[in-house]
Formats: sequence, C-alpha cells, structure tokens
Amino acid sequence: MSAATTRDRTPRTPRATRTPAPDRLCAEAVDLAREAAEEAAAPGVVGEHSGVVAEGDRVVTHYFECKEPGYRGWRWAVTVTRASRAKNVTLDETVLLPGSDALLAPEWVPWSERLRPGDLGPGDLLPTEQDDPRLEPGYTGEDAPPPNSAVSSELADHLDAEDAEITDRAPTRGAIAAVADELGMGRARVLSRYGLRLAADRWDDSFGPRTPMAQAAPATCQTCAFLIPLAGSLRQSFGLCANELSPADGRVVSLSYGCGGHSEAAIMPTPPRPAEPVLDSTAVDPFPLRPPTDSGSTLPEDATTSDLGHS
Repeated sequence: MSAATTRDRTPRTPRATRTPAPDRLCAEAVDLAREAAEEAAAPGVVGEHSGVVAEGDRVVTHYFECKEPGYRGWRWAVTVTRASRAKNVTLDETVLLPGSDALLAPEWVPWSERLRPGDLGPGDLLPTEQDDPRLEPGYTGEDAPPPNSAVSSELADHLDAEDAEITDRAPTRGAIAAVADELGMGRARVLSRYGLRLAADRWDDSFGPRTPMAQAAPATCQTCAFLIPLAGSLRQSFGLCANELSPADGRVVSLSYGCGGHSEAAIMPTPPRPAEPVLDSTAVDPFPLRPPTDSGSTLPEDATTSDLGHS
C-alpha cells in the first residue's frame, strides 16, 4: 500500500474555529462608545464598562452596565468599527440588550390561547376562526343539501307536490327554509364531531362519575326525576339538572353523575294521622241559659206571685 493511499484513509482532525482578536484601535475607543450610549439613554444611566467582544475584522462591541430602574441585568451594547488601513474609529450602532440574568417579560402568547373560561364579559366579542375544527358547515339554504338530508331537493319536491294536491295551490320553495329552521338546520355552522367530543369531555370532567360528589351519591342521574334529557346524540350520555338544591342545577351532567339531591334517594314519609282522643277535651258541652218549662224550676205564666214580704 502506498503512502498516498495511507494518507487518504487517515481521518482528518477538524480545524478549530479561531476567535478573532479585538481590533486594538476599536477596543481602545471606550470613550466614543460611552458617549454614544449616554446619548441614546440618559446621563447617569450608563454604568461601568463591562467588556469588549470582537464581532469580526475591525468590528468591536463595547458593553456597559445599565442602571435604569426595572432593567436589572441589561447592558448597553455599542458597536464600533473602522475601515481597512484607517485609524479613525466610527460608530456602528447602540442597543440595549438583556444579559444572562436579565429581567425579561414572559413569552408572548396569542389572545386566542390566553382566553380562559369566565374571561368573556358583557359587551365582549369572541371571534371564531373560519377553519375552527370544532365547527362544520350547516344548511343555510344557499347550496343544495345532501341527497340523504331531511330537506333534500327530491324530498322537498315530493312534499311540495303532496301539498299542491291537498291545498290546490302552487308549491312555495320558501317552505323548505321554514322546515330547516324548525329542524335546527338554518345555522351557517354547527358543531362537528370533534367539537361534540370536546364538550362531552369537558362536561364529564366537571359533572361526571369520577367526581367526589358522584362517588358518594346514592344513585345516578339516569334515574332522577330532576333530569331533563338533551336532544341529539348527546342524549345517550348527558342531561340537564333541574334541582335547585343540587350543586349541578342548570348544568349539563353525565347520566352517571349523582348527588344527594336525587329524587328517589330519600323519600320523606307521610306524617301519621293522630288517633281519636279517649277524652274529648276539644268539644264544647251544650248548656242552656234558661231551663225547660217542665223541669219544675220555673212558674207558669198565669200563676200569681205571692207577696214575699219585700217592700
């Protein structure tokens, strides 16, 4: 094997990156950099000179401490440079940069991600994105509905023909929109399956079978008389509580949820009827004010009264 082949197969050691040394004239221009920092800030705010960093050939950045209240750990950075073969140092830029221990504001979060339940107040508007995954297009009457829809064109024509035979009048297409409104299909967008799943998970976490109240309940909401069933596919799992004494009053609850206010948990017994008293002390005995005439205690009307010796 030749020496050339051996040299080709020998791995080469990567060359270390050389840090350029600061240019001498630029590094000595501390007074120029301080004047630029004080001009950008205010007198007395620029602190001590804290270091020099070479940014490139004949480009140097001077760092000064910042004494501005509220800017702990920040530094004034003044970059100076000079042309090739020139001895005159010129100013490049002056900025205020945070250091390693600087006090920084938290990372900016879009408003749509900052919102939390309860943040929406009276008069506030919450726009919904056009491609919100929780929503999907609904029937508005502008486009033709699907063939299997309850208000499809074929079904609408059939219903209009039947109405025309019964009422002897021309069919009106406006009746389709009225039927769509009654069926709840007149909205531009409706909840998608993803939106329904999110709502179901949220309600199940708040008023579901895993809550402490449901664990200690005597029965579930499925057998409670205060439960108002929902419509649609959520009817199989959720309902509305109508018990004013329940912690879930007016809330959507899972059918597996429960509380102590269950209608059949503890039925109040009917109070017993008291027995008839042996001695009736509540009735009044009749007592005549005048005795009867045949009792001998009164005189007849035609009898003469004798003188009793009273004057």
